[in-house]
Amino acid sequence: MFQYPRAVRALARSSLKGNSRLIAVRGLASIDAYEDYGKHVFTGSVADSYLKKHGQSGDILKDPSWTKNHSDVVAAAVLDWAVDNGANTYCHWFQPMASSGVRHGQSGQVQNMMMKFDRDTNDVVFDFKGKDLVKGETDGSSYPNGGLRGTHCAGGYLVVDTSSPIFLRGDTIFVPSAFVSYYGHALDEKTPLLRANAAINTEAKRLLKHLGLDTGVNDVVTNIGLEQEIFLVPRDQYYRRPDLQLSGRTIIGKNAPRGQEMCDHYMAPLSSATPALACMQEIQEECWKLGIPLKTRHREVAPGQFEFAPLFGTNTTQIDQNMMVMQIIEEVAPRHGLAALLQEKPFNDINGSGKHNNWSISTTDGIQCLLPKAINAATGNAHAFPVIMAAVVAALDEHGDLLRMSISCPGNDFRLGACEAPPAIVSTYLGEDMTSYLESLKDGKDPGEYIPGVKTLDLGVSEILPFEVPAEDRNRTSPFPYGGARFEFRAVGSSQNVSMVNTVLNTIAAEKFAQFSDRIDAGEKPLDIAIEALNKHWRVIFNGDNYDESNQDMLTERGVWRIDSAVEAIHRLSAEKNINLFEKMNVMSKQECESREIVLHDHYTGSVELEALTLIDMINQHVIPSVKAAGVGPLSDLQETVKTIQDAVSEIHSTEGTFEKAKLARVLRLETMVDIREVCDAAEGVVPANLWTLATYKELLFMDSHVGPGLEEVYEE
Repeated sequence: MFQYPRAVRALARSSLKGNSRLIAVRGLASIDAYEDYGKHVFTGSVADSYLKKHGQSGDILKDPSWTKNHSDVVAAAVLDWAVDNGANTYCHWFQPMASSGVRHGQSGQVQNMMMKFDRDTNDVVFDFKGKDLVKGETDGSSYPNGGLRGTHCAGGYLVVDTSSPIFLRGDTIFVPSAFVSYYGHALDEKTPLLRANAAINTEAKRLLKHLGLDTGVNDVVTNIGLEQEIFLVPRDQYYRRPDLQLSGRTIIGKNAPRGQEMCDHYMAPLSSATPALACMQEIQEECWKLGIPLKTRHREVAPGQFEFAPLFGTNTTQIDQNMMVMQIIEEVAPRHGLAALLQEKPFNDINGSGKHNNWSISTTDGIQCLLPKAINAATGNAHAFPVIMAAVVAALDEHGDLLRMSISCPGNDFRLGACEAPPAIVSTYLGEDMTSYLESLKDGKDPGEYIPGVKTLDLGVSEILPFEVPAEDRNRTSPFPYGGARFEFRAVGSSQNVSMVNTVLNTIAAEKFAQFSDRIDAGEKPLDIAIEALNKHWRVIFNGDNYDESNQDMLTERGVWRIDSAVEAIHRLSAEKNINLFEKMNVMSKQECESREIVLHDHYTGSVELEALTLIDMINQHVIPSVKAAGVGPLSDLQETVKTIQDAVSEIHSTEGTFEKAKLARVLRLETMVDIREVCDAAEGVVPANLWTLATYKELLFMDSHVGPGLEEVYEE
């Protein structure tokens, strides 16, 4: 029976007092309940109040030079804030490569107490200075590096990232940091992103000036909003699944009689009869203290699947916050008797999970560069928006291979193109309204300023007045649809650190902005350049159904980038055009590109190997014994599968080269292990339930149907 943990009992018990029927686990009717929002992040009014005690204000944090000019002041203020909130420890918090699916929290850190110990007096005093805050050093020898450093060259250096605020959790201060080798090579996810941010800032400001807007002291930044999908499953059943525990997905498992075919889970009420709602509430509350505006929560399409979504913000801050959101989700779930699954495809034949990356460009004083009315007004140029849009379309068409590379985490192989996520064909949806406008422009018919259309819906009843909606419907089948002021990269995987995704987006846009500006400097007109770009790259615009296989074939024939294999997509990192791109924009060197490819291929192969070895154990320790006990099932076939897997793993080990190993791993995973799964699932289908020792899909996915006794009985004193 499902066991309710103490935290859930406490929440529900408080609601049950004086109420025989549980209406909701809790209700918040006053803004006072949110007075702790942002209390544990050193920015805004929190930072300002502590810095003023030391003769400064929060304004100094807006200039990165504080790390040289005011580091001792900031460190003193951070120490005061830490002590007031019960913290006595700090760490430089960084993001090693290839962490998704295997490293808890996807971060690295060494936690040090902010104290010194006097050996003579045996006294303990707080001690935290500017030099401690702004830089750290650690052993970089055991992190993935792809050959960027030798075993005997172990220095790893941590430098504070001033674009993302310091935060506090528990007794520890976390200082977001970049992680580089002794020679300055990026060993992390963050450093290339910061370089890409610098590139798009420089080149976007330059292009905007050509279009009529001098941004002056204001920078250009990219903002993102990250929708996080997850599964929540009963933890006692999770412990009965070695594959979920070790790999994050069910490697075998027969479908339950019921799946998502009734469309009954999507946005259904969050039931207080299970721990899911209380778990989601606690996750939100922990995030609010860190200044993470996790506003939205709801059920997703698949049974047991849920989603959180925050407000948008600058990319480095949003990515750092998303790392903490994922960690908090994994840590809060067990308190409620649940396990959180962040992997892209935990279950077969139902939807997997994504992390939609909503990407926009704006100036730091709030001018939206992808919003027609805003950017045209700011530049005083009716053609500013189509020029920018033409640059983005051209960038997408030229470098769709890099966008595909950026989403090539192991779990996404099972998700892309399965009528739950866009296919691995990188096109963009602009909607018929904008497409028609740009088509007129590219054909030499100047339609003037683009004004997005609207239409009115009249339901024909007096109780509901006619109302306006956008002229365009949503297109959830497109990997990169325009959504009004932003593009939504829908193909991103749920477990990913999206730094590489946004590194690519910013780099390819920056390069295209630079090319437009170079030609304008040489005397060409911006609109002429945009028209030429639209004519050359029009093939990447597609407003139809991307799930339709005939449309996929048509886009492939057009020459739109299509790379079905994650392994092949990762290999594009070392393509000459892409190395030239990253080097030209000062984002990654040739050595950094090649090493990152090695790291990603190793990560893919390692993920497959641990799945394969887990499958061997499950067959030997669970499936075969169950079949023998029942006296039914494909026993001889099962025994043969073990050797098949062992031979495939041995072949990977004996093969030279990370790319070649990864190609073999992909075959093992997507062909051999898929066939073996059918044998195991056939066994599950005939073995009596009382002899089957692994948790079934029915037990894992349908929490609403497995709640045991009523809450009043469960939560009684």
